[in-house]
Amino acid sequence: MTGRIHSLESFGTVDGPGIRFVTFLQGCPMRCQFCHNPDTWRQDAPVMYEWTPEQLLEETLRYRNFIRTGGVTCSGGEPLLQAGFVREYFRLCKEHGIHTALDTSGCIVTEKALSVLDFTDLVLLDIKTADDTLHKELTGFDRSSNDSFLRHLDATDKPVWIRHVVTPGLTFNPERLKSLGQYLRQFSRVIEKIELLPYHTMALHKYQELGIPYPLQDVPALTDEQLVDARRMMELEP
Repeated sequence: MTGRIHSLESFGTVDGPGIRFVTFLQGCPMRCQFCHNPDTWRQDAPVMYEWTPEQLLEETLRYRNFIRTGGVTCSGGEPLLQAGFVREYFRLCKEHGIHTALDTSGCIVTEKALSVLDFTDLVLLDIKTADDTLHKELTGFDRSSNDSFLRHLDATDKPVWIRHVVTPGLTFNPERLKSLGQYLRQFSRVIEKIELLPYHTMALHKYQELGIPYPLQDVPALTDEQLVDARRMMELEP
């Protein structure tokens, strides 16, 4: 079994608690309008590494002293497209006492995908919106899979951090943010943290290099003030 790995980050500080060794896996079925990694979409695109779980673990252990208070995170793309690989890698990490986190959009809800959670300590779950119509418009995917994934985490007592990109003109909206806050409160037992991520335009050059039209060409980056307003609209603590 080999995994197709887009890139690695050996000192990640934003993808889970502590310092983390982050693996970005190639391939994603979603086409989010605000995606900042369009180079991870195509499963057949050239990759940096094609490794077995054992080879990835060997690379991980080189940084064990640095990640001892953090752990490892598998991100993407969508890591659950390579669920078997991620599950085995996480299993090996747990044998070495390493904390594991899965960064996912929750768009794949199959027995194989959910089995990754057997060796997952924390899920970083992207919630695009609680609006069914807008979700389809933003991602090309129905929202039901994301909802089912979160409900499974709740039913199995799996700790989760919620991540939500706030985009001017789309998700930066009082009604939508209030609705999202209300939706998430029913899962407060397992949700440990809610991260609001400001939309930015730093990925524009990637779209240009790939020859992909940038769908939010005229949308400005979210300001710090707007991010504070978004937390208020969701009725989150400062």
